[in-house]
Amino acid sequence: MPTVEPAAWWRNDRHADRRPFLLGRAKIVRAVRAWFEAQDFLEVETATLQVAPGGEAHLHGFETQLLGADGEGATAYLRTSPEFACKKLLAAGESRIFEFGRVWRNRERGPLHHPEFTMLEWYRAHAPYDQLMTDCGELVALAAETAGARRFLRKGLACDPFSAPERITVQEAFRQFADIDVLASLSPGGEGDRETLAWSAANAGVRVADDDLWADIFSKILVERVEPNLGIDRPTILYAYPAPEAALARLSPGDRRVAERFELYACGVELANAFGELTDPREQRRRFEADRALKLARYGSAPPVDEGLLEALAAMPPASGCALGFDRLVMLATGAERIEQVIWSPAPEVG
Repeated sequence: MPTVEPAAWWRNDRHADRRPFLLGRAKIVRAVRAWFEAQDFLEVETATLQVAPGGEAHLHGFETQLLGADGEGATAYLRTSPEFACKKLLAAGESRIFEFGRVWRNRERGPLHHPEFTMLEWYRAHAPYDQLMTDCGELVALAAETAGARRFLRKGLACDPFSAPERITVQEAFRQFADIDVLASLSPGGEGDRETLAWSAANAGVRVADDDLWADIFSKILVERVEPNLGIDRPTILYAYPAPEAALARLSPGDRRVAERFELYACGVELANAFGELTDPREQRRRFEADRALKLARYGSAPPVDEGLLEALAAMPPASGCALGFDRLVMLATGAERIEQVIWSPAPEVG
């Protein structure tokens, strides 16, 4: 199928409809920059071409060829996040950094998804990850204030962006909204028991396929039963994710079944994902290889491991980092219904 430009977004009438949202975006960009700079953060710009796009099994990067002067080529990827490069900067000695990073994710398009979008990422060396919870609350309020929004509204749901976010663990949320004890499906070491979680999900009325893994079942429960109830009336921080969902987060020293990871929600929309960063290269390699094996089995191919990142982790200080979907925050602050309304020039689509 051909690649086409979406709906002639540049036509005067269509641009006029989108322009109020785009002006709101520009104001929020300026306000966020000033917020970080007031806290002695350094704005960085990292490379978008990477040796690996990201490690998670269900993220799909864009693949390209990097050619030398002699025409010889090597595979490179458009990043799915600036995370790997930012962590290398922490290893290099930077301590407080932020980036408005353009990122790319294939197989993603919809009202809240776009193949090219902006990720606002920031990192604090030697800071606990609950400091990022405070950061998130302040940034949500800042975006609303800058756009002149008294509340966020989406699909009949309302959220007060000026209220301090409620904090609820994944375990508490699964019990409250799905009547499921998710930690009961984990061993003391944090390994997931697929059959236990499948039984709980089926009893809760969540459909489970025969080939669903523990992570697939967890995701279905989260999406169907938990997320629609988050960020109502005020933002929600969902924290203490089960260890199989740790990704690049360190495990909790008090309970190896959960990780130092949280996500921020408003009006049922996921806005941010944050970690107390894992700095153990051997454990990170194990997780990367497990994700590569799953991606190979599911999709038939998998990108390489970023060996430079693993080397950098050994030199990286303790740190916490957050990735916030900036376009989604702008949508809620300006009242936009679709992500293309807050993107200056939407990406091509399959036509």
